[in-house]
Amino acid sequence: MATTGAALRIQLLGSVRAWRKGVEVALGPPKQRAVLGLLASRANDVVGVENIVDALWGGDVPQTAANGVHTYVGGLRRALEPGRSRRAAGAVLTSESGGYCLRLDPLDVDATLFARSHSDARRSRGSGSSEVTLRLYEQALSLWHGEAYSGVPGPFAAMERTRLRDLRLTAVEEWAAGMLAAGRHAEMVTGLTGAVSEEPLREKLRWLLILALYRCGRQAHALHMYEETRQLLSSELGVEPGADLRILYQQILSGHPELRPPGGDTPHELLGVREAAFRGGAPKPVQLPPLARGFVGRDKELSQLEAVLEEESAGHGASTPVAVVDGPAGVGKSALVLELAHRLIDRFPDGQLYVDLRGTALQGRPLSAADALGQLLGSLGVEDTQMPPGLAARASLYRSLLHGQRMLVVLDEAQSADQLRPLIPRGSSCVLVTSRQRFGGLAARDGAHLVTVGPLADKESARLLAGLSEGRLDERDPATERLVALCGGLPLALRIVADGLAANPEVPVDALVEQYAAEHGRLDRLTVGDDAAASMRSVFEASYQALPEDAARMFRHLGMYRGTFTVQIAATLAETDWDTTRRLLALLAANHLLEEEPGHRYRFHNLIGIYAAECAEREPPARREEALARLVRLGPTVPQARPPSGHGDWRDTRAAAF
Repeated sequence: MATTGAALRIQLLGSVRAWRKGVEVALGPPKQRAVLGLLASRANDVVGVENIVDALWGGDVPQTAANGVHTYVGGLRRALEPGRSRRAAGAVLTSESGGYCLRLDPLDVDATLFARSHSDARRSRGSGSSEVTLRLYEQALSLWHGEAYSGVPGPFAAMERTRLRDLRLTAVEEWAAGMLAAGRHAEMVTGLTGAVSEEPLREKLRWLLILALYRCGRQAHALHMYEETRQLLSSELGVEPGADLRILYQQILSGHPELRPPGGDTPHELLGVREAAFRGGAPKPVQLPPLARGFVGRDKELSQLEAVLEEESAGHGASTPVAVVDGPAGVGKSALVLELAHRLIDRFPDGQLYVDLRGTALQGRPLSAADALGQLLGSLGVEDTQMPPGLAARASLYRSLLHGQRMLVVLDEAQSADQLRPLIPRGSSCVLVTSRQRFGGLAARDGAHLVTVGPLADKESARLLAGLSEGRLDERDPATERLVALCGGLPLALRIVADGLAANPEVPVDALVEQYAAEHGRLDRLTVGDDAAASMRSVFEASYQALPEDAARMFRHLGMYRGTFTVQIAATLAETDWDTTRRLLALLAANHLLEEEPGHRYRFHNLIGIYAAECAEREPPARREEALARLVRLGPTVPQARPPSGHGDWRDTRAAAF
């Protein structure tokens, strides 16, 4: 959803989110977001307090419901109108007789915009070109970012989820019918497959997918889909497929001429693209970056990944082996994956593809799945004139081109599972991925193998540092041991230190060690020139910038602290309820900005802790003082607050607070 232009934009087609003047605002707990969702769905209409209570609680209304509504409205006002004084009347969320009203252009709510766009697409059918109609459908469907009202409680949200989901699936069916009429069946298979997985009992979707598969020359897959549909309907509902599906099945068996495509990408034309790509002179892609010099350790992870990928590849099934290596910034994920890829090269003779997805790049935006597919298809020899315009079409062509190929695909710095899924081919290829996030959904839904890598062990860290220091350090030197501890086993930090040692042979080793010893200024020294990719602060900043605002705020508050902390301490610092605190701590841990220890305790890696202390200074001084004052009231068992990093004017509060 676009987030520029209007003063306020609301997303309901996915997680409930809001942007004020292009900047996302923190909307608070789920029921508070539920109130916003209700008011946004009825923009400019007054919604009574009783209606809001019914929407949130239904028949199970607590005695404090009305007060709860007022509290949630107050929280939304502070989020949506941060500059408004407490006594001033609201301009966006106004109080009316017996209720509240959210005042904004209804088309700045994505659900309303979707309904309008869907209506425009329907009106376009039969009155304009099919290309224009399909583009209108695709614009409408592009507004969706997951299940509507995702994570929002209450009967109203549940009803809206069902209503909007049915409306979206209807739009998908109408779009797919238009694609079939235009002869673009190959492009629609991926999108329809996802819709069928979401709503497996919807016969119209399955009818469209079966016909699309048949027109792509995949008759066996089409017949298998029909048989799967028949068994599912029988087991779930005790019925046979409807008349339309049965007729289509018989027509496929008889090769009925009515099933021939009216035009577009026929199986013969797709074969022509394959021949142009693989036999028409396009060079075999060999795109792996070079290995990192001095790579050490990771024997356990490499052996584990080699074993599972070899076992899955030996199965010769339709499932493509996918391995995702996740871990914190600077831990050496890319080096590990490239080491593994070079070991596997001989098993994938058709080539190696590589794409940097820029999931945590500070400069520019992450690469979209459509743009990544454009790079991949170009690497496979697809000319610009043959490049399909949309995501679904590119994914379909990509999978068709790699069908039967043994290709190694390396995708670096992935941002999300949704960015990855269209880039995973089917069959005998293999996909290796790195990310700073853990993709549990990709493992559960797509069978990906997840491996989390942490800092190097001390012995391996010492070997890496000594090996790259041009003879200035020995693995057993006390200076080596001290530098290893200061870098916390992060290979990027160790490499930066080794480069500094090698580049300054005239400076005594002990003097250089002392430069890294103090927390103040350590991140300033852990950098190489103007290369942001070789700066510990820059790679941490990229991870921080990728966080949602509420998680970033929690990170800043935790940066005021030193040592291990509990949920209670985090909740007190950030002034959040325990459920919200647990969710945000889990999110920070999944993004590898926190380490979770047994007993639901958390800690920072020492370098990330220094960076978090710098981020804490972005909070106004008054808020920092308030957070520390709240901690004092917890009692003397609370660990120390973290002193200032020296980059701001925040005074040292340790003595005053504890």
